[in-house]
Amino acid sequence: MTKRYKIAISLKVRLALQFMLVVAGILLFFAALVYYFTYTTNRDKFRINLLNRATNTAIILINRQEVDTALLKNILQSTFANQNQEILVTDANLRIIYSYNAQLLKADILRSTVNTDPYDFFRIGGKDGAFYKFTYKHKTAYVFILAFDKQRDDYIIELQKIIFWSILFSLWLSVLTSYFLSRRAFKPVTEIIKNVKAINSSSLSKRLDEGKRKDELESLAMTFNEMLADLEVSFKNQEDFVSNASHELRTPLSVMIAESDYFLNKAHTPDEYKNHISDLVNDCKKLNSQLNSLLNLALVNRDKNILFLSIRLDEIIYEAVHQVKHKYPDRKIITKVQFPENENDLIISGNPGLLIIGFKNIIENACKFSDDDVNVELVIVDNLIKVLISDTGIGIPSGELETIYKPFTRASNAKFKSGFGIGLSLVVKILEVHHAVLQVFSV
Repeated sequence: MTKRYKIAISLKVRLALQFMLVVAGILLFFAALVYYFTYTTNRDKFRINLLNRATNTAIILINRQEVDTALLKNILQSTFANQNQEILVTDANLRIIYSYNAQLLKADILRSTVNTDPYDFFRIGGKDGAFYKFTYKHKTAYVFILAFDKQRDDYIIELQKIIFWSILFSLWLSVLTSYFLSRRAFKPVTEIIKNVKAINSSSLSKRLDEGKRKDELESLAMTFNEMLADLEVSFKNQEDFVSNASHELRTPLSVMIAESDYFLNKAHTPDEYKNHISDLVNDCKKLNSQLNSLLNLALVNRDKNILFLSIRLDEIIYEAVHQVKHKYPDRKIITKVQFPENENDLIISGNPGLLIIGFKNIIENACKFSDDDVNVELVIVDNLIKVLISDTGIGIPSGELETIYKPFTRASNAKFKSGFGIGLSLVVKILEVHHAVLQVFSV
């Protein structure tokens, strides 16, 4: 059986490791540059010294005949002995004219090194070499010099140690610094996580600290708060709908079931059965109307999904009045529209279905609670469209004007009229969605 282990590494540690790898890459790159340029610079200096020595050797040995080979050997030993120097001087046919400690300078090496250039450099067995072509009195001589740069080798070894320990210390310092900075940078994230864990469905009113609203984390907190606000509204609407529906639908359904059970326990005449069924149909119509009102109220609460169109408000008013007259055919509803010079001033952005429902509810209330004419007037005042709906009915008690907008709340003098108390709360929601204002005046 194969076991698999997963190691969870926090984002702070991962960022610290990534930062360390980046720093390590940069340090290695610059270390390589320092090493390369230091090495090549010292190598080139040493090779120039070799070339100068090859030139001097040719001048002393060939141009200055009075200096013999023994004296030249002594000079070279005293000036260059600590570098394991090798010198070989040949004619144009590679016949040896002078040789000093020539161990690596073999015939095949000499042939591969000679070229048409006046001088060249080469490397054999860890030693640097210089080739020099010397011409004197129509004669050509080749000088080969090979030596080991011990000073450069010691310097490079010391440089390698310095680079190694510098990189090691810098990496250790970068790990500590990056971890400290990542912890500091993630402190707001930790606070956000802590605060988010404390938020649940029963505490959606809590909000995250948005700080100065400048950096990305504060923007994240702002976005999360906006989401919490939407969730809070959604949960509130859901709770209201469930509460309203259970409160308003349970009682009439229970009454209908109880009456039907009671009616079935005894024998009745066909007319009694017919009357009972007729009553059930009426109750079902009321429940259907009540359920439609609840669904409309829930729809308005989901205002972000409502489609807005360019519509003429006078046409909405006429359609609402038409639907109310269909329900109250004997009532007189007087409609007056003050048309502006530019009829485009009557065009608004809104949802026609919801606006018709809103105006229809107000006009229906006016018809329901009054026996005289109902006046509906549309006027434009100070670039605002005002719709005035008035009646001369029973009115609303002055102390209850603030409570009539709550769902299932009705005025104390309206108990004798049928209704559910949803109409005005639905109207308020619809107008809020359309950024309109509802004012109620009653005497």
